[in-house]
Amino acid sequence: MDIGAGAVAMAKATAGHNGGRVICTGLGPGDPDLMSIRSDRLIRGARHVAYFRKPGRQGQARRIVEGMLAEGVVEHAMEYPVTTEIPFGEPEYNRLLAEFYDDWANRLAELAVSEEVVVLCEGDPFFYGSFMHLYTRLRGRVPVEVVPGITGMSGCWTATEMPITWGDDVLSVLPGTLSEDDLADQMQMADALVVMKTGRNLPKIRRALERAGRLADAWLVERGTMPGQRVLPLVEMTEGDAPYFAIVLVHGQGRRPEFEPE
Repeated sequence: MDIGAGAVAMAKATAGHNGGRVICTGLGPGDPDLMSIRSDRLIRGARHVAYFRKPGRQGQARRIVEGMLAEGVVEHAMEYPVTTEIPFGEPEYNRLLAEFYDDWANRLAELAVSEEVVVLCEGDPFFYGSFMHLYTRLRGRVPVEVVPGITGMSGCWTATEMPITWGDDVLSVLPGTLSEDDLADQMQMADALVVMKTGRNLPKIRRALERAGRLADAWLVERGTMPGQRVLPLVEMTEGDAPYFAIVLVHGQGRRPEFEPE
């Protein structure tokens, strides 16, 4: 995106505004201690807090900030109309989600005319975050700020106690929603791998890793940095699917100093 055009759009949104705005705070990989000081301060001082969740669930973002919200805060639970009930990519799936994001963008824009609204987002908002769909709808209408956060994948590869890349390693980040053929092709080309969006895609991801000759080196990290964290070689995974908060990793083995300290 052109930086100059972005500055103009923000200036237009801010001009004549009564002080309200939307701030999306990255919460980091899950452990509240890994949240930025700025995010912590904004969350504790918020009067309005919005977050995504499945119907009937607390939501992971809301769970991370448990005990941090001020008394009397107004909570806005943005409940997805669909998650896995309709296959990803179906026209109806896209239609329902587009309507959902349109509706909540309108609600937040109306609230932000006079109020500051803090939107919670796991990891980093601009890295596969749902807030991106609201951001594109809100930008230019009201002031919008994004506070970056530590990504979930960073928390997961740190949990393996091994560097993800060395020297000139090329790191590829793949969504598990890709076709098996596309996954296998990408896996063969990269030195180090991060596969997001595992869940029900895990059997397909395993097959692609095996085709690419990378399965023996793959790790599965579930709920990285959170309660119930589990780290294990993927070949030892006996269940078919993985939890939503799970990432597959293959560590790079690139250039290293010839003599490493003992």
